[in-house]
Amino acid sequence: MGFVLPFIIYVVAGFAEIGGCFAFWSWLRLGRSPLVLVPGMVSLVLFAFLLTRIDTDTAGRAYAAYGGVYITASLMWMRLVEGRTPDRWEIVGALVCLGGASLILFAPRT
Repeated sequence: MGFVLPFIIYVVAGFAEIGGCFAFWSWLRLGRSPLVLVPGMVSLVLFAFLLTRIDTDTAGRAYAAYGGVYITASLMWMRLVEGRTPDRWEIVGALVCLGGASLILFAPRT
């Protein structure tokens, strides 16, 4: 399995999940219209579909590796959508998680 396609899938899946969850956050915490839930639910379906496109023999491995990407995408969302810059510890934590995700997904299997 190459590196580029899974990375793209994970990044798009991450933003789809965060966008879907943020729709619920917007509705319940920010007082937005319940209509924001419609695109939010579509986004969550897209997220689930995309994770099935990861070429691995177990769902658990795909989900575990996704965790590091999700953390990084969440910090990017915080910066791009919510306007708050991650601090150095959040950035270092995300890099550690990405390293772990890469190890889980790309380590040779015996």
